[in-house]
Amino acid sequence: MLIDGVFSGGGLKGFALVGAYQVLEEQGYRFRRVAGTSAGAIIACFIAAGYTAKEIEEMLEELDMTSLLDPRRTILPFPFMKWLGLYWRLGLYQGKALENWFLEKLAAKDVYTFADVVPGSLKLIASDLTNGKMLVLPDDLADYGIVANNFPIARALRMSCGIPFFFEPVKLRVGSGDTIVVDGGVLSNFPLWLFDKKERPVLGLQLTRSQEKQSGYPINNALQLFEALFSTMKNAHDERYISRKHEKDIIFIPVDGFSATEFDLDEQGKETLMEIGRNRTTQFLKTW
Repeated sequence: MLIDGVFSGGGLKGFALVGAYQVLEEQGYRFRRVAGTSAGAIIACFIAAGYTAKEIEEMLEELDMTSLLDPRRTILPFPFMKWLGLYWRLGLYQGKALENWFLEKLAAKDVYTFADVVPGSLKLIASDLTNGKMLVLPDDLADYGIVANNFPIARALRMSCGIPFFFEPVKLRVGSGDTIVVDGGVLSNFPLWLFDKKERPVLGLQLTRSQEKQSGYPINNALQLFEALFSTMKNAHDERYISRKHEKDIIFIPVDGFSATEFDLDEQGKETLMEIGRNRTTQFLKTW
């Protein structure tokens, strides 16, 4: 059965999306159009490039997640230099290793730019902080004087996955200045609205907290304030859009106890997340 799919962001919790995709593929569902933010953008891109669920699982099992963390080298090896670099560079890690990994894996399927996928089949969300607006890639690239078909998908992915303060923002050269672009989750972590004009059934896969933990965020210090702030930004826009009409087409995948930036996640943690995705999707398909 041909469907369209929208995948939410969630950082390393996105392993649960891989498990969900495995079940969907086993049950005969095939995606014609895909969209996503951050971790969801990664899954969407790999599907659009032609990867099977098994190939994605094997690819992630082989990956040393910590190899994607690439702090800038400093002349003085003092811990405070890391935080000084954050002030000037706007992120703890460069993000080059992450983008190079995307490039390598997409190139293995002969996918480099948006010209290498079916037109309209892939849409990613990023956030333009300079101009204060959401970016739908590749659709909005023309507004920046960029030819969409020539734009690397790996770079678009890097933009969508640029967790603020964790990875350095992507700088798009526009005219004589730079446009600062970060994680799409700042403005829309679950862009189900992208496929409002249904051409076929649309299935959403959303990483969530379990219902019993929806009471609120504890805010007793600055770190908890930032977490609550970022979580609110990620979810507020999309939760207003989702109605009872849409809920029946969404697989809600609770991923409590895991962090979006848990790059030292062990094999057991990865498997646990994928199993959550498998179980939730199996249950959902019984009535969808």
